[in-house]
Formats: sequence, structure tokens, C-alpha cells
Amino acid sequence: MLFSRRRPAGLLEKMRGLVWPAKGFSRPFHYYRMRILRLSASPHAVAAGIASGMMAAWTPFLGFHIVLSVVLAWIVAGDVIAAALATAFANPLTFPFIWAATWKIGTWMLGGDLAAGHHHLDLHHLLGSVGWADLWRPVIEPMLIGAIPPALVSGLFAYGLTFLLVRRYRDRRRLRLAEGARLRAGAAIHPAP
Repeated sequence: MLFSRRRPAGLLEKMRGLVWPAKGFSRPFHYYRMRILRLSASPHAVAAGIASGMMAAWTPFLGFHIVLSVVLAWIVAGDVIAAALATAFANPLTFPFIWAATWKIGTWMLGGDLAAGHHHLDLHHLLGSVGWADLWRPVIEPMLIGAIPPALVSGLFAYGLTFLLVRRYRDRRRLRLAEGARLRAGAAIHPAP
């Protein structure tokens, strides 16, 4: 096999790999960072795409985050690939925090009293009935309304940060390429004896 290991992993190494990957947890973040920085779109388009993806990730519509992010990116002239990549903000590790935050913010915005204790949700009963009308008022509506403030804040923050990082990365890359071209041109004019 082309990309197989020379020595097969033992049981202990396989078990350790389930808990802590051999390349660490930072590798996927590095991959996404480099993938975003190397997009060929303008810094505004990349930043607008990232902001669109981050904003779509706050919505409670699982399975539609990428579609929603692409539509938002198209509206604001953002890069659709960056938008799709940024929806990874919503993942199984962040879903509980996103859902809790959006539900609490939405309940507060709709005038509900969180401290009163009468907002206890029996999700098992609600999900068992699987009625859209039964889920809309107590769960989906507060989450949808509550997603607006954090989506706007994180979208603006992501836009600003991404715009600056992409511009800085491209300026530094342009300088490196110009320096390399200058060195190659100097070597061509004055060949080594």
C-alpha cells in the first residue's frame, strides 16, 4: 500500500491514538488556517466568506449551515469556499455551548424570565412528539432569535481578524517571492565561476 506504515501500530498505540492523535489536535487548525490563507480571492472576499460561515454556524438549522453560509457569502460578495470552511465552528464540541447560549439569549430577548424556573423544557417529550409546531415556540424560535446577537458579533470579529491576517500573509508572501526573484536574477547575471 502506498501510504501505509512500515510497522503496524500496536494495540497500545491504537488506544492512545483514540484519546490523543499522533500529530496532535493543532493539526486540523493549522490545515484550516493555511487553506483559508491560500485562497485566491481578495482579502475582503475571504473575510466576508469566513464571517458568513461563522454567522451561519450560530443558527439552529443543523444540516443547512453550509447552504446558509453559501447564500450569505453570495449576498455579501464573499468567497463560498471560505464560508463553507468556517461552518466548522459549529461542531459536536461547540454545539452544546452554542445551543445553550442562543436559547438563553433568545428567551431573554422574547421577554421570558429565565430565573423564574417555569421555563423547564422536557425535550424528551418534545422530541418524541416530533411536531414542528410543538418545537417552534419553546425551542426553535428562541434559538433563532438568540442566534442573531452572537452571530453578528462573531461575524464582525471574524471579518476584521481574517481581513488583517490575509492581507498580512499576502504582503509577506509577495516580499518573499520578490526577494527570491531578485536573488535568482542576481545569480543569472553573475554566474559563479
